[in-house]
Amino acid sequence: PSGEAPGAGSRNLTLGDIPFDAGTGASAHASVWERIRSAYGLQELPSPLVRDWEQWYASRPDYVARMVARAERYLYYIVEEVEKRGMPAEIALLPMIESAYNPNAYSTAHPSGIWQLIPSTGKTYGLKQNWWQDERRDVLAATRAALDYLEKLYEMFGSWELALASYNWGEGAVGRAIQRNEARGLKTDYLSHDMPAETRNYIPKLMAVKNIVARPESFGLALAEVPNRPYFTVVRTDRHIDVKLAAKLAEMPVEDFQ
Repeated sequence: PSGEAPGAGSRNLTLGDIPFDAGTGASAHASVWERIRSAYGLQELPSPLVRDWEQWYASRPDYVARMVARAERYLYYIVEEVEKRGMPAEIALLPMIESAYNPNAYSTAHPSGIWQLIPSTGKTYGLKQNWWQDERRDVLAATRAALDYLEKLYEMFGSWELALASYNWGEGAVGRAIQRNEARGLKTDYLSHDMPAETRNYIPKLMAVKNIVARPESFGLALAEVPNRPYFTVVRTDRHIDVKLAAKLAEMPVEDFQ
């Protein structure tokens, strides 16, 4: 769905009017789920919390269905971006843990968007936040910022588990935890640190979702198919445009456009 700002020669646009990069994985798999499963890169986590979270999701099929319905709009795009950077495919599932793939998610600690970026991190990675707009809710801009940040964390710690823990807990907190363990002669892997309960559960939740995507039938769940093709295309406007008018030009309901 897309719309063009009014002006000379303006017209309604459809997906077929605008070329897009189909990506390297577009023809290899029929569904995005297959594409994600084929590119898993994280090691299994030997924690009983993984099983706890598998059971939590399995007992809430309606919640999982709503989350998948929201993710359907964005998964193809995010998988493309994750693959371009050579990151594990599980990273594309992270918004399920952060926001259940809700672009308008907002919590009391002020993170926002599907990636739940806090204001300072958003600013560090170039996301505008003012009265007019909060780019943390812009799926394209926020995805770029979140993946940039995760790449930086991986370079800092050399471990996706520690990078993900840092994304949740903060790089300074993880750095200090590593220093404490090193001073005590202890291991410094993810499971060896004393960390807040939220961070302790963070990666097990992701691993639980990973396993459910890999084998939904094993958990009594059925995931709606997500075709391995673009859900949306992008149209850049050279001026401000009223949302209702843009939705009309895109031939779609305002609620869907928003």
